[in-house]
Parts: sequence; structure tokens; C-alpha cells
Amino acid sequence: MSKPGRADLVIVANRLPVDHVTLPDGTAGWRRSPGGLVSALEPVMRANEGAWIGWPGSGDDTEPEPFVEDGLQLVPMYLSEEEVREFYEGFSNGTLWPLYHDLVAKPEFHREWWDCYVRVNRRFAERAAQIANEGATVWVQDYQLQLVPQMLRELRPDLRIGFYLHIPFPPPELFSQLPWRRQLLEGLLGADLIGFQLPGGAANFVRLVRQRLGHKTHRDLVYLPDGRSVKAAAFPISIDAAGFIELARQESVMERAAAIREALGNPRKIFLGIDRLDYTKGIYARLRAFAELIAEGRLDVEDAVFVQVATPSRERVEQYRILRDDIDRLVGRINGDLGRIGRPAISYLHSSYPREEMAALYRAADIMVVTPYRDGMNLVAKEYVACRYDDQGALVLSEFAGAAHELRQAYMVNPYDINGMKSMLMEAFDADPKETAKRMRAMRKQVVDNDVTAWADSFLNEMAQVRPEHGKTVRPVRGS
Repeated sequence: MSKPGRADLVIVANRLPVDHVTLPDGTAGWRRSPGGLVSALEPVMRANEGAWIGWPGSGDDTEPEPFVEDGLQLVPMYLSEEEVREFYEGFSNGTLWPLYHDLVAKPEFHREWWDCYVRVNRRFAERAAQIANEGATVWVQDYQLQLVPQMLRELRPDLRIGFYLHIPFPPPELFSQLPWRRQLLEGLLGADLIGFQLPGGAANFVRLVRQRLGHKTHRDLVYLPDGRSVKAAAFPISIDAAGFIELARQESVMERAAAIREALGNPRKIFLGIDRLDYTKGIYARLRAFAELIAEGRLDVEDAVFVQVATPSRERVEQYRILRDDIDRLVGRINGDLGRIGRPAISYLHSSYPREEMAALYRAADIMVVTPYRDGMNLVAKEYVACRYDDQGALVLSEFAGAAHELRQAYMVNPYDINGMKSMLMEAFDADPKETAKRMRAMRKQVVDNDVTAWADSFLNEMAQVRPEHGKTVRPVRGS
């Protein structure tokens, strides 16, 4: 970095890549966060000595100073209890999240939530303007910060600004319900490059800009009155495939996978679901489909068990508390009706696990079931594929997950069609090992060839092309 505390690459995200925790000795400390975004951006950060701005998840009433943790320069942003409630739980996850996920739940539109969203976005933009070097690249992440690009451009027109949306972008018919639709579109247009998971999301955005703002567009380009052009394109996110393969091959992970199978009674086949506990993930429907297969005698608890990991999520939001109660009751009813002593039909775990345990679960499972009603990508599907280095195992995948556009050899399902899901679960259960190996080899090649480094490099290389005369060049991880 040319100046202490300044950076040529600035990542702006809702959360820091570390959590503020109390250590065993009672002192405060930091622990790396789980999650795809952290894994995705850490290599780019290290290659460019970047800085990361985000909320540490702390309830403290003071904003910590920027610090270096494990070689990364981190810039904490304080959020008050009111801001957590109105900006994060409210507008971000009570308004935008359901709206962008095809109204799986009903979004709420509250003016005070919007006002808080604007205030917090402005503070993030101001902090980025302070941290970024002259001509730096600033990469803004996700739906919580959609106003930051335009706010930042007003403060620092010298910057090269990118934005990436990690969740789906809805069709105009749904987005147009939003009272602040124009402001969000204008906020995003502050970026030079706007990245989406799928081409459909980029096309939805360009169409909205043309319809609602009246700007001239051509394919993936938007032409603004000030002479700038903005590109909206798809950059499907991925995983650290090599890291997961290496992890899956570790002796400790293989031993743990064997122990998991033994603890489950060494059934013929283990079905596995791993999700955040969220209403978009389709957990309830998939467990119901599996239970019906047991009840109909097409599967037997001696032969098959379903392991469902539901990572705690947004537990202060009412809709999530209701969902947890619904799934708790469903699992209890299924196991009470269909289970036997030592043989529950569903092994349900409401907890978070480290990567090593996740890799062991992926290795232990014969059939991975990923059936969201709507998902931006779903990296769990790719993680499972990466861990199946022996080409064994089957992936049952919702056609409404972004990953379905890349992992085309999966057993595709419509999660709204319970009977169709049951049929596909049975097809995966009964499949010939040669058939599943052929499918898995093709999916593994896709995941390995298009890993997270390729994703980040493609975005940063494209940013350099959008305004080649403007700003400093950020070094990609593998080179251009």
C-alpha cells in the first residue's frame, strides 16, 4: 500500500471476514467467519494487499480502529442496535431478501427501514472514500449496500467501482413493487461493472433501467447522460475447489466420514441436506418428500437416513423463528411416526460446523439434496461435488438454484413438485454407479475449472476493460 491505512483494492461488504468473539481467557478477539464470500475474496485481498470494510457483528457502542488480522487489513464499521434492527433485519432481510427471492415470503415496506438503509449505506461509502488510494478499485458486495456505488462515485470520481450481487435479481414485475425502485437502480449505476450470478439477472437489471430510468441500453451496456457506460454481466461465483479436495483427502476427514456412517447405523444410502435455516431453501418440502417415501414403503429406515443440517440464521427475525418451529415439529412427527429404536428417519442438526466436519459429511453422504425455491448460486452443491474426488455420489438439485445452470448433470427437480421430487430422490437412490460416476466426473470438471479464483479474476479483469484508462490495475490471483 502506498500509504499506511490506504489500499489500492477495497472490499466493501456488510460483514467483516472475522467475527468479534470473547476468547476463553475473557479477552476480546477475532475469529475467521465461515461462508462463501470470505473464501472467495481472501485470495484476491492477499494478492493486492487490500482492505476490507464491514460490520464485525459486535454489539459494542464504539467503532474499533482498523487492524490487521492474519495478514488482512480490516476496517470495522459500527452498527447501532437500531441500525441492526432497521437496516439489516428490516430493509435488507425483511424487504429485499424476500423480494429478490421471488416472494417466497411476503416483503414488508417500511419507510423508516428505508431511511436507515440510506444512512448506513452513506456511512459505508464515506468510509470507503477515506480508505481508497487515488485511482483505487473498490468492489462493493451484495444487496445490503446497493446505494454505495453512486454515493461513493459522488465522493470519489477517481475510483474504479464494481458491484456484485450474491443473490438473485428479480424480474421487473416483482422489483417494481419496491417503493424505492428508482433510488436502488440509480445507486447501482454508480458502479462501472455490476455482476450477477446469472445472465437472467443482468438482463432483468438492464430492462428495468431502460423502463424505469429511460437510459439508452444495448445488450449488457447502459449509457448514462454523463457519458459513462455501465456494464451488467453474469459472473457465476464458485468455491475454493482445490482447498475442498485437499480437505476431503485428509486422513482425519476420511476417518470422521466413516465414523458418521457408523453412528448412523451404516445404512445403504445417506441423504444429506446442508442449508442456512431459511425459508428460501426448501427444507420443509424435501423432508416431507423423503418421509412420504418411507411411509409408502419405497424406502426403509434400515436402508436410508436423511441427515439435515440447518445452520442458525437471523434468529431475531420472526419469520425465521416460525420456520424453525415448523421444521422442529415436522422432524419430531416424522421420527415419531416412521422411526425405529436407533433408526430415526431424519437426523436433524440445528448447528454450525467447521469446514472439516462439512467435508466429512460430504464424504459420508451418498446423495446430496439441494432443493431451494430460489437461490443465487448455492455453493453447498459445488462443495459436495468438489469433495467427491472418487466420482461417487449423486446430487439432487433444484432447477431454481443458480448452480443448476452449471451443474447440468445433477438430478434436477422442481422443489414445488413433491411427487416429482420423490421420483428424482428414488432415481438417485437406485442409479447405476457407472451412471452416477459419469455425471459426477462432468460436474467435478466444471467446478475445478471454474473455481473461486477464476470468478474473482474474471470480474477484476472485466473491470479493467470497462474503463481501461481509469484507475490502477488490480492484480488478479492467477494473472490475466
